[in-house]
Amino acid sequence: MTSARGAACGDRTFIKGTSVAPWRLGIRTHNLLIMGPPPLAKNFSQKFQINTDPRSTFNLTMEESFTSRTALVSISEEQQLVQAGEDLLKWKVMLEKAEEEKSRLLLEKLDAEDEKKKAQEAMHLCLQEQEQLEGKYSKMLKDMQEQTEGLQKENKDLTVKLEVFQEKMRTKTEETASLKQRFKIKAEIPEKRVKFTGPEDHGDSSEETTGIFTITQRPSFLLQGGEALITFEEEKVADQILRLAKCQVTCDKNKMSVKPLCLTLEPSVKFEVHLSVSKRMVQFWNAPPVLPEERMKDRLEMSFSRPSRGGGEVEKVWYDKNAGSGRILFLSSGVAENLVLKRKFGVDANREMMVDVAPLYQYKLRKFQTYCGAPRRTVLLRGVEDVMEEEDLQDHLEIHFQKPSNYGGEVESIRYVSTGKELLAFFSEDTAEA
Repeated sequence: MTSARGAACGDRTFIKGTSVAPWRLGIRTHNLLIMGPPPLAKNFSQKFQINTDPRSTFNLTMEESFTSRTALVSISEEQQLVQAGEDLLKWKVMLEKAEEEKSRLLLEKLDAEDEKKKAQEAMHLCLQEQEQLEGKYSKMLKDMQEQTEGLQKENKDLTVKLEVFQEKMRTKTEETASLKQRFKIKAEIPEKRVKFTGPEDHGDSSEETTGIFTITQRPSFLLQGGEALITFEEEKVADQILRLAKCQVTCDKNKMSVKPLCLTLEPSVKFEVHLSVSKRMVQFWNAPPVLPEERMKDRLEMSFSRPSRGGGEVEKVWYDKNAGSGRILFLSSGVAENLVLKRKFGVDANREMMVDVAPLYQYKLRKFQTYCGAPRRTVLLRGVEDVMEEEDLQDHLEIHFQKPSNYGGEVESIRYVSTGKELLAFFSEDTAEA
């Protein structure tokens, strides 16, 4: 068997079959391999005996070869020593840089940890603020939802109220239109001649002639064919007849059933017209502007100032060139009265023109009243049949409703209209006996 032996001799270590320099054995410090110094070269001889086989042995003498190689090894070891020193310095520099880098990294790590801590604190504050904002947002959202629901409910209620008010307004509009139609009065007042007897002396020198006219519209009712109006002297008799559903009227051998009804009249009006007529002013028209406005006014003033034509001294002239009309104010009152009686007056412009002259009126409406109702002593009879002549049938109706046995009484007036005819009946206001 092969045996390995090693022994330490001086500065060298011997291992079986080889010799190893001690500087080849190094110690690793901070991950760096530091080599030991090379030993001094010594001139000695060493006998090695290698036993490879127990049955055969040989001796190898290396005195000569070892001595010749000692010098070469010594020079190589010095170079290696120098190189090792340089490597050592390099590694020292690298170590210092590594230490500096390590310190810098440690400082950066501390700074980074501080920044991380600050960032964590800031993130914690942001999270808290986010939670607060989320809470506020949730509360605001809830409040807005409640407010929106309230507004929607209020809007719905207002919509319902609006519909109700619109329906009421529609009803009121229809009612107003109906009332307007009922109280719409269109009556042509007939022209009536008034005789002037003389002025009343009120002890004042007024420049106007005033008059008050009371106009009363008599209520009317359109009587159709087969209807009759009967007016009793007493109201109680009319009330008794109106309580009856039907009245059986006998006409010779014929009998008929008539229905008494309450009469409703159309609305009527009553008002006063206060009329004022100027004693010193007249109005004229049909005076086209054949001259400029100021010259036209001068010609009008000159023409109306001539006494030979019935004029007098003029105080002021009003003229409207667009309408061709105006007014003349005289100093005395008699001139205006004489001119309005002529109705025409000649004016000297570029040519002779005749203008119309009339008094200046001022109208005022006073004490306007509307009223409607039902006559309390008049009854409408409907359903009268034409069984005889109109006058004879009217007499039979009067006789029937005069009898107390028929709940009648004294008849003031009666009017019957046969079938196919119409009659407009007017009513007058009852006056109290003196």
